[in-house]
Amino acid sequence: QVQLVESGGGVVQAGGSLRLSCAASGRTFSSYAMGWFRQAPGKEREFVARITWSGHNTYYTDSVKGRFTISRDNAKNTVYLQMNSLKPEDTAVYYCAAKVGFGSSRMYDYDYWGQGTQVTVSS
Repeated sequence: QVQLVESGGGVVQAGGSLRLSCAASGRTFSSYAMGWFRQAPGKEREFVARITWSGHNTYYTDSVKGRFTISRDNAKNTVYLQMNSLKPEDTAVYYCAAKVGFGSSRMYDYDYWGQGTQVTVSS
């Protein structure tokens, strides 16, 4: 069982930056692939970024490539999402998720979810 708690959301002007954190409980954090997803009002939850258990490989949806960076610190049981050059269309609730085994960009493949953190980007 893994419990995930996101933090770091807030309100920021377009062009600004935020860093989201996701703290995980449990001793086996390093064995989980981790992902970030987001859900805007009236829209389906969508993939943002993911990282393998080792942290050696990362993947991004096209709309955030070059602006967002996912990373993890297995010693701290934490995964991060650094978000730069934020745009109003990045406004959403951001969720982190954990998956046993190989990573995936499909939300239904993930086993554990956090409660989400709100990110609002004003124009």
